Amino acid sequence: MATMTPMEHIEEIRKTKFSIGGDLNPLTEDLHQAVKNLSGELYAKDVHFFMELVQNAEDNEYSEGVDPSLEFVITSRDITATGAPATLLIFNNEKGFSPKNIDSICSVGRSTKKGNRKRGYIGEKGIGFKSVFLITAQPYIFSNGYQIRFSEEPCAHCNVGYIVPEWVGQNPTLSDIKQIYGSTTALPTTTLILPLKPDKVEPVKKQLSIIHPEVLLFLSKIKRLSIREDKDDPRKNTVSEIEIESLTDFVTRKNIDAQSYTLHLSAEENCGNESERECSYYMWKQKFPVRQEFRVERRMEVDEFAITLAFPNGERLRRAMNSSPGVYAFLPTEMVTNFPFIIQADFLLASSRETILLDNKWNQGILDCVPTAFVNAFISLVKTVEGAPASSLPPMFRFLPVQSSSYKELNAVRDSIKAKIVDENIIPVEPEIEQRFFHKPSEVGRLMPAFWSILRKASKQGVSLINLSSHGRFILSYSFDSKEFDPILSFLGVEPVNDDWYVKCIQGTSNLVVGVSENIYLNLLQFIADNWGSKFGRTNIKNIPLIKYEDYGNTSLCSISSIQNGERRVCLSSQSSHVSWLIDCNREFISATSLLFMPKATQEAIWSCSRKDTLKKWLTDQVMVGSLDVFKYAVDLLKNSLNAQKLVVAYVHFLYQSFYNDFISRKEVDCLCGSMPLVDSYGNIIKSRTGVVVPATGSKWAGLTDSNLWRTEGYVELGEHYMNSGNFAGKFTPQKKLLEFLVDHAAALDVPHISAPNNGISSVSAPLTKQNAILLLDWIRQLKYTGVSIPQKFLTCIKEGSWLKVTLNGYAGYRPPSQSFLLSSSSWVNTLQNGSVCVDIPLIDTCFYGEGISSYKEELKIIGVMFEYSEACEFIGKHFMSLAASSTLTRGNVHSILCFIKFLRDKYLSPDDFICSIIKGNWLKTSLGYRSPVGSVLSDKEWNVASEISSIPFIDQDFYGDEIRNFRTELKLLGVVVSLSSSYQLIIDNLKSPSCITSWTPEVVFLMLECMHLSKSSVKLVNALKGAKCLKTRFGYRSPGQCLLFHNEWGCMLQVFSGLPVIDIKFYGSRILSYRNELRKIGVAVDFEKAAIVFSRYFREYASSDSITKENVASFLLCYRTLKGPYNFPADLSSCISEVKWLRTRLGDYRCPTKCILFSPEWESISPITLLPFIDDSDSYYGKSIHEYKTELKNLGVVVEYKEGVNFVASCLHLPKDPSRISPVNALALLDCIRVLQEKGYTFPDDSQFMKRVSQAWIKTHAGYRSPKESLLFDSKFGLYLKRTDGPFIDEEFYGSKIASYKKELSALGVIVEAENGCTLVAGRLDFHDETEAFVRIYSYLSQFKWEPDTDAARRIWIPKGERVHPDECVIYDKDGLFGLQMTVLEKHYEHNLLFFFSRAFGVKSHPSVDDYLKLWKVWESSRSSLSHDECCKFWSSISKHWNSKTEKALADTMVKVPVNSGTEGILLCDKSDVFIADDLQLKYLFEQSCPESIFVWYPQPSLPSMPRTKLLEIYRKIGVHTISESVQKEESSLADDVEVECFPREKLIKKALFRLILGFLAAPAMEMEAEKRCEAVQGLVNVTVVETTEPITVSYNLPLSSGKVLNVTGSRKIRFDRANSKIFHQKLGKCGGQKSIIESATSFSQAISEIVLWKSTDEIDSLSELIKVGALLHFNEEAVDFLMKSKNLQIFMEDEEFLKSVYPSG
Repeated sequence: MATMTPMEHIEEIRKTKFSIGGDLNPLTEDLHQAVKNLSGELYAKDVHFFMELVQNAEDNEYSEGVDPSLEFVITSRDITATGAPATLLIFNNEKGFSPKNIDSICSVGRSTKKGNRKRGYIGEKGIGFKSVFLITAQPYIFSNGYQIRFSEEPCAHCNVGYIVPEWVGQNPTLSDIKQIYGSTTALPTTTLILPLKPDKVEPVKKQLSIIHPEVLLFLSKIKRLSIREDKDDPRKNTVSEIEIESLTDFVTRKNIDAQSYTLHLSAEENCGNESERECSYYMWKQKFPVRQEFRVERRMEVDEFAITLAFPNGERLRRAMNSSPGVYAFLPTEMVTNFPFIIQADFLLASSRETILLDNKWNQGILDCVPTAFVNAFISLVKTVEGAPASSLPPMFRFLPVQSSSYKELNAVRDSIKAKIVDENIIPVEPEIEQRFFHKPSEVGRLMPAFWSILRKASKQGVSLINLSSHGRFILSYSFDSKEFDPILSFLGVEPVNDDWYVKCIQGTSNLVVGVSENIYLNLLQFIADNWGSKFGRTNIKNIPLIKYEDYGNTSLCSISSIQNGERRVCLSSQSSHVSWLIDCNREFISATSLLFMPKATQEAIWSCSRKDTLKKWLTDQVMVGSLDVFKYAVDLLKNSLNAQKLVVAYVHFLYQSFYNDFISRKEVDCLCGSMPLVDSYGNIIKSRTGVVVPATGSKWAGLTDSNLWRTEGYVELGEHYMNSGNFAGKFTPQKKLLEFLVDHAAALDVPHISAPNNGISSVSAPLTKQNAILLLDWIRQLKYTGVSIPQKFLTCIKEGSWLKVTLNGYAGYRPPSQSFLLSSSSWVNTLQNGSVCVDIPLIDTCFYGEGISSYKEELKIIGVMFEYSEACEFIGKHFMSLAASSTLTRGNVHSILCFIKFLRDKYLSPDDFICSIIKGNWLKTSLGYRSPVGSVLSDKEWNVASEISSIPFIDQDFYGDEIRNFRTELKLLGVVVSLSSSYQLIIDNLKSPSCITSWTPEVVFLMLECMHLSKSSVKLVNALKGAKCLKTRFGYRSPGQCLLFHNEWGCMLQVFSGLPVIDIKFYGSRILSYRNELRKIGVAVDFEKAAIVFSRYFREYASSDSITKENVASFLLCYRTLKGPYNFPADLSSCISEVKWLRTRLGDYRCPTKCILFSPEWESISPITLLPFIDDSDSYYGKSIHEYKTELKNLGVVVEYKEGVNFVASCLHLPKDPSRISPVNALALLDCIRVLQEKGYTFPDDSQFMKRVSQAWIKTHAGYRSPKESLLFDSKFGLYLKRTDGPFIDEEFYGSKIASYKKELSALGVIVEAENGCTLVAGRLDFHDETEAFVRIYSYLSQFKWEPDTDAARRIWIPKGERVHPDECVIYDKDGLFGLQMTVLEKHYEHNLLFFFSRAFGVKSHPSVDDYLKLWKVWESSRSSLSHDECCKFWSSISKHWNSKTEKALADTMVKVPVNSGTEGILLCDKSDVFIADDLQLKYLFEQSCPESIFVWYPQPSLPSMPRTKLLEIYRKIGVHTISESVQKEESSLADDVEVECFPREKLIKKALFRLILGFLAAPAMEMEAEKRCEAVQGLVNVTVVETTEPITVSYNLPLSSGKVLNVTGSRKIRFDRANSKIFHQKLGKCGGQKSIIESATSFSQAISEIVLWKSTDEIDSLSELIKVGALLHFNEEAVDFLMKSKNLQIFMEDEEFLKSVYPSG
């Protein structure tokens, strides 16, 4: 293949794969079918071709140094000569198509990217390039010499479409393509040419015009993407052109296994006007290990979630769309999250690529990690921006997901972010100073904007706010505390400070009340007022000094509570014009008042305040500051101050002057005068009064009565105090003006204008003079006119007093007004006088009073004088009734009454008024005593029968005589009953008790019934009859409720049973039938419905005693047949018949009809397995004749049809204990019954008796007899995976093929009929199989339906070797091949499609865990002395990959041996206490040269990418392997006594530049060493003695092992320091040592010097040693050392310079 040209390669594919030009390939048909299936898998939307092409470009490989780019060009040129209206060209500068890529694109499902997620491939749908068939019928590929095209139409040579390549020689050519791309630019390696389908041109243009600029955001390769249209005239372009570029800031920050960087996107778009936009994104990428529960088959090889979050810095780039995607799977989805950041991860996508699969557990695992990534990113973003002012932080909080998402799964992410972020110290707080402070949201409080305004104004006037966060809550930074951040702060749970905080702040912030201007003071009060009800009303703010008041010219403060409690009475003037007058008046009453006023300046500020009304309302309503005008001030004086005569009189002067000067109104003056105290004529202060009376001298009332009648009623008689003049508050009041003022405003009155006293007038008890009588009437008239209520005692006195002159039949006299008449007409007066011989009528003497008396008609009525004819009649009637009341009304008086009524009628005068006055009196003598005429009866013979049943009040004719009958008309007018025909109700009303009625003759009964018939209200009569045994039946007298009235039509019902109480028709005759309605009222059953109820009662009684004979049944059924049509049985009878157990069954018991079955042959098949209640049709009981009443029995509820009675089968099922006795016919009959029941809507709950009965083992299966819930019904779906013998499937050979038709019925019984539900039963039969094929079938079936084991037995996995193993002993993959002996590797025994099933269902690990590797190592420790290099690499690579704190602890606790590099082929395992890390290569060299055995840990050489040497050595160190440098014991050897030494000048070895370098190192900030300590540290170098020797200076190193053995090696060094003698031994350098000797000497020298200087701070010896070594190699040249110090940022200070001068005084 490698030697073929591209054209030859294509021809080879056509020939070998598609059999073009050769024999037909037998797989061609299958291939064609696969291609058809592929076409069905293409995306539903045309636009997704673009994403697939971008995805392919991202997955392509690019040459080093190339900036990957992707270009789309659409043109109207038909360069393919296919007739396409437009052509889309895609240019990509990748490496180009390889032969392998060509082979893949000519296949189905053979992508070269499958299983390569770790290598960065982002495609996975298996469609890729083939998506272009959505928009083109013939795609072209030009790449690396290949010029081919494909067609969706089946090839004429092989009948396969989509994947058959065809070489392209022309149309287009490379020059055609280059002309479109741009002839001056070289063509990219790969070009796709897509001649568009006519109906796809507009959708493609539309899609290209709306490509989102953020498409490159998460692509790691492609850095530039452009879209343009090729037209001669750019103005005619229909595609919006765009060029998108991405640039990454490679300054990355790493922590928490995360990486952050900044990415810049720029988009230059030409859509009529060129525009270039850009946006930077803060990117956070973090990795998380994939937990087992989130693994899926499509990502089995991926061990980490890589999540990237993008935070747009500014407005996101948008293009032709309203919203931007919030979820990326490398490329954008169409999911809008409503989050202000973007989530990118390797999500599994829906086939449409529009959304991720939200219910997929892989995606759920990713989403579970997003909150942690967000919180880490957010904290880094907020806290690591150094030097940023606090005001720059709030905008970063806009990245919080405040808005909820339309996806519930993303809302869970949002909730988790919220839960995590609120536990972090991220909120900036006050004060805003250079040092920023952050706290948790729950610890931070917000202030109200109004209070912020007050604080900032106060701050400008010098009030300090430095302690704002010192009052019990951290205060949110002012720059953050604004309305625009409300949603964010609400999301974080930052709550407002509590109300008490404001109290503490106001009290604790000095000068916030008295140290600010009046305007700010009022702002503070206004703030408190606005929030009083909701916040401050219940706080301690009441008790802090806050309210200003004027105290003898000074301004003082008092608390709100002192005002509220009444300790201070602080006031404001409610009107600005009253202030001065109120102050002057208050000065007059200062000795008596306790009022205080707020300072004038404060009041003026309040009056000029824009919100004065609100502030004043709060001060008055809540603080209880008084708001006074002159009137209210006056009222206050009345309540508290007027307790002396002088003050009382001064108060009247105050009111007079206030009214005169318009400070108060007339109405207010009247009000005040009505309640003010007065001084009476005796000098007493009267505080309460009813009224004011003028002095008696000269008054009108004095002539009518002999004394002041009003004094006792609280009236004050004014004295002379109010007649004098006076001065008040600088104003003068003239004489008598106060009295006039009081007359005008205090209502000082005289008769007739004064109210009547609540007492009698003694003068009316005797005749009054004409003048006094008229004065009295005038007084009443005035009282009536003013509407004043006249006291009853006063009025009664006038009504009953005999002071009014009258005439009686021409004679004069005096009578009370209530017994007098003033009549305008004398005609009927004379008539009444003449007709009533017993009564005289008194008339007012008009001759005495004159005709003017008539003008007082209304006043006379008030005092009781009568004027009308009706009143005269009533007067006469009352006279007669007074006689009756005194028992002096004689027989003659009664005759006089009747004669008077007759007289009035004869004179054509109405007697009604007279009758009304006497009709209610009990004056008429009757047989029952004296009664009112109403209801009394004038008797005759027709009342004889009525008198037997009723107590009637007959008029006593023996007393009045027969002449009483002459007044029938007059008696009737008085209400006496004179006829029986209309008086039946009277009989009822006076009805005797039934016990007093001695004979219930037909006449008595008929009279009662007739009364009922004619009366409108017969309740009393009905009740009397209901309780009496008044009706004769065949069985004696019975009460009506026990009786029935026979009816010819339905009387047969009354003959079914004997003993029914039917009314005796022979006794009463047929007349009784005419009173059917009346009999019904008293309870007789006269209707069929009522009779049926009585019949049902008897029916129940007979049935309850099993007394219903077969004759009764026959009679009833015959009657039922007769009546059922014409009559509707009442519910009681119907329920009785249907509920009462009166039908005998074959089972020997009695049952109600609905519980009985009339037998028929259809019941034969089911009866052997049931106990059904068939009616007893045996000859010994009902016999076969019962079947003649089939229709009637059916109507009564008896089951007569098989289908109607199948529900009995459910309750009467009786399966035999031996299931073999149940024949297939019986079983199928039962299923038939269930089918019928299901058609009727019956269900079978698990706890029903029927389900309990069928739960026994009676169904025959291939696993024996089983209960329904333990059985399966085999069908074609089961057949896709299993054989009948693989599980407890119903034995179809036994029941016949018909059993399969009862799928629904068997399911109702609990039989499992759906393949997806049978897993548990099939799995339960695993132990009964021993064939590999059976296990594979069963596991494949269980895998298909996602079965999971629920018992320990089911959790065992069968292995083809014939053993069953526990899942914990298994592993899916063993990629390292290390666990073949320790664990069962399932990939060796089962196909790939079952491996995920074992992982999901049994929890089998995909790969060996760390614990498994540790167990393996323990096996190696105990059984093997050496390992291969490959084994060691694989083991430690895995440990390195999974390294964490848990792994570290596990290895440290369990691992005893570690690998040692022995130098042979094998790697030895040795005790880790005898193995060391070679951190000192010189020591390593010494021990390797001197010791035969290896003592240093193994590590791979060369180092592996997956296991760097440094990381492996760090692992060794953490699990307990020590370094060689810390383990050896060093012994400095002394020089022999005979070794010659000679002194060496110290200045030649320890130079001034060395001191400078050391002092600069010690002065570094990290050393934290003061000048004195620095000088002390280098002092040892000043006093040291240097000696030189020619002999080597040796050092001995001892290394103790765990066995007790000590390894010893000896080395040499150039310089050694003897601290005890303060000497430096220096080996003389030879001239032939070379560079090695120089560096060796410099190293020893720097080490020795560092140990001298830092012997107390050994941690820094190595750092100083390296610095001195460089200086030594530079021979401590002054200029070189100076540069070296500057490059290391080192310097010395003045103290150090002085020390150097003391050591080197000569400079």
